[in-house]
Formats: sequence, C-alpha cells, structure tokens
Amino acid sequence: MSEERARAALEASGLEFTITRHGPVGSLEEAARARGIEPANVVKTLVVRRGDDDYLFVLVPGDRTISWPKLRALLGVSRLSMPDKDVARDVTGYERGTITPFGATTAWPVVADALVVHREQEGGQSVSPLVSIGAGAHGVAATVDGASLATALAAQVADVTEPV
Repeated sequence: MSEERARAALEASGLEFTITRHGPVGSLEEAARARGIEPANVVKTLVVRRGDDDYLFVLVPGDRTISWPKLRALLGVSRLSMPDKDVARDVTGYERGTITPFGATTAWPVVADALVVHREQEGGQSVSPLVSIGAGAHGVAATVDGASLATALAAQVADVTEPV
C-alpha cells in the first residue's frame, strides 16, 4: 500500500517526523486545522513535467502557487506543464492529493520553495518552520522540519512561488 511505502521511505531518510491522520478535508484551512499547523505550513507536492518521461516534484507552501516564470528560469527551460491525474499516478505511484517524494516509484528531482525551508520572523531572524507533507494516503501527513525535509530529499531550494 502507498501509505506503508511512504512511511518506510520517511523512516529510511533518517528524518524526525510525526504522522497525523485525519478524515476528509475540503480546504487548505481544514487540512491545516486537522494537522495543528498554519495553512502556509501545509506543503503541497506538485508533479511538473519538463519533457517526455522527465518529471520533478515541486514543494509549495499551502498558501502559495508555482510561479511558472521563476520555475522555468530556475530549470533553464521554456516550457513546463502539469500532468493529468492519471499520468501523475503512473509516474509517482500515488494518487493526486496523496503525492509525496517519499516512496515515489521514481526518485524524481525535487525543488523546494525557499519558504518551505526558512521564514523570517520579527527582527529578521530566519527560522526553519515545521511543515506538513503528504504521506501517501488521503488524510495522512508527516510533520517535519522544513530545512531537514529539503536536505533529506536533496532538494534544490529556490524562490519558485507567488501568493495565491
């Protein structure tokens, strides 16, 4: 099962994490409440297609969306797209809404938006937030330190999002 695959990959990564299980949610705000975090700390794992059989994962804070011009510039490409739900499932092994880089059937590269890894607090101090990422099944998430998450996934960290 996909939840077990994701958990095994999380455990193998050496990350400290907490699994949260909750029922169905209808919005980002409901998911954040169920996980005990702020909406900005719910991390969406999006699958992006660069070319034929060439995908990557993009980790996006819940209150933001991919900035396509920023992501294209980072990757040095002129065209990107998001696959439909069936292709996303085929290339990751996970249904949309449960996708995570942990335990995906192919270890695609990961780009993490800079806000997943660090946020500025009052006084300009940078901190690594606790974030919640999908864990392979609906209503199942792993809460982890954002910087540790990026390190465990060997993610390229960059400013690739904009406010919704």
